[in-house]
Amino acid sequence: MDSRRYLLISPCRDEAMHMRRTLETVAAQSIAPALWVVVDDGSNDETPEILAEYASRLSYLRVVRRSDRGKRAVGSGVIEAFYSGLETVNLDDFDYLCKLDMDLELPTKYFETLIEKMEAEPRLGTCSGKPWFRPRGRGLTPEVCGDEMSVGMTKFYRVRCFREIGGFVRQVMWDGIDCHRARMLGWMARAFNDEQLRFVHLRPMGSSEKGIHTGRVRSGFGQYFMGTDPLFLLASAIFRLPRHPAVTGSLATVWGYLSSAARRLPRYDDRDFRRFLRSYQRWSLLLGKKRAIARITVEREAMWQERQVSTAVALPSSAGRGGRP
Repeated sequence: MDSRRYLLISPCRDEAMHMRRTLETVAAQSIAPALWVVVDDGSNDETPEILAEYASRLSYLRVVRRSDRGKRAVGSGVIEAFYSGLETVNLDDFDYLCKLDMDLELPTKYFETLIEKMEAEPRLGTCSGKPWFRPRGRGLTPEVCGDEMSVGMTKFYRVRCFREIGGFVRQVMWDGIDCHRARMLGWMARAFNDEQLRFVHLRPMGSSEKGIHTGRVRSGFGQYFMGTDPLFLLASAIFRLPRHPAVTGSLATVWGYLSSAARRLPRYDDRDFRRFLRSYQRWSLLLGKKRAIARITVEREAMWQERQVSTAVALPSSAGRGGRP
């Protein structure tokens, strides 16, 4: 059997309300992490004390403390904190890497099941379970997410794939660019809804500390930054019109996209990627996402095979120490 050493890196800030649930459910995993680096990104609540308590109990838990920047920074700030943790390890020591949020309840066999998925499909470069949440007065409800992307709160990666895609982009939509880039290089990306992979998200997805509409505007900017085709964005906004917040959420996303375009804000600086993304999105509109992805998977298999042969020798060891791909 292949090695099952996995590394968790968890950026967090002021997570005292939820983090004990995450700490407890990771501690209960059927396969424990080889190392868990939690990066305290300048918390002002009881987060440091809680982490110190659990670090004394869990031999694989290491805490990295960053200075307080004065506020949350979605996107770039989260990924900067992630890299602060990654820079303290040698990726050569691990087979898998997971960016894990600290507001989750995980099933006991969560990581074991993800590893089994990877072992069964060599081209599966990144995967996750699917998030559920508990609305007030109601039972568990699934969050809206597709099958074609590993979700941002538990990005589980084969280390080799993570290196090949160049790691995470330090901007909003980092958790979309990574999966599209993996697929561009012939890897597969998936979110599975198996019962043993359904986890509870204790904070609603797509919201913002300034409100859900601010989060939707930010998402619109992220789509613009990533290079999303305008027609695909419009179709997506129309499809999501009934979803909370009905109508206004979609309008906020479109506004975020159009206002970013009008101001000519910087975009992800990789034209080949943006060309690939728009091609995939147009095929999705014509065929549906499932068939479009199946088409790409077949088309890019030879590319993936070739990369595995060539990179077996050529992967830079510098991507190991310090973590940066």
